[in-house]
Amino acid sequence: MLEGLPTFLGAVDEQIAKEAKKAFDKQGLKIELGVKVGDITNGKKGVSVAYTNAKGEAQTLDVDKLIISIGRVPNTTGLNVEGVGLQLDERGAIVVDDDCRTNLPGVWAVGDVVRGPMLAHKAEEEGVAVAERIAGQHGHVNFNTIPWVIYTSPEIAWVGQTEQQLKASGRAYKAGTFPFLANGRARALGDTTGMVKFLADAATDEILGVHIVGPMASELISEAVVAMEFKASSEDIARICHAHPSLSEATKEAALAVDKRTLNF
Repeated sequence: MLEGLPTFLGAVDEQIAKEAKKAFDKQGLKIELGVKVGDITNGKKGVSVAYTNAKGEAQTLDVDKLIISIGRVPNTTGLNVEGVGLQLDERGAIVVDDDCRTNLPGVWAVGDVVRGPMLAHKAEEEGVAVAERIAGQHGHVNFNTIPWVIYTSPEIAWVGQTEQQLKASGRAYKAGTFPFLANGRARALGDTTGMVKFLADAATDEILGVHIVGPMASELISEAVVAMEFKASSEDIARICHAHPSLSEATKEAALAVDKRTLNF
């Protein structure tokens, strides 16, 4: 894998990204960071990629197939927005207000063609909210509690702020982690990779972010979304009874770890 950025999974909590990187390295996946891709040549036997590595050295990668994944842009080409006067931003996204209204009366836009994360579940929530607003109700989408999932093996999932974001904003916080290595269900599944990480406000204990790398992270993150939507504290999760044995016990233990009260580590 050739990555142009100097960091691996820059949007992910740094500690979680490092844990994921260790797992991928162990699987034999070779990841080069900070590269600059040059000429790409198609041949009869495969594809040749010329690139410069982070040290400035010229390299060549010969592969059977090449997948190019360098981000996405809003798919608004061909909509004749100029003809109707629909406003776009510099990226080609449809400009909307907080309620998803465009600059045209009676025209709304949601999903991948507007601001915000390009996630199907975000688009669905916006669509429902717009339908409710059109019907005279008060639809709402909380962007701070939209879950993110990377469907790798191990899975990576998170909601809320990362530790680096909290540091950058100067907000005082507490952190707690718990490894799946100490979780009975993970051991029974034969997959003890990764951990659960909680970030909570240092004064109020309100949950600010939950980050998971490991088995079924995409399913486990939902509990954190519910908790954050209801402004729960890490202690709230720590005091909830979780079934044993279950992977969700790692969530409880990570919440306990925020106050250094882990039970099974």
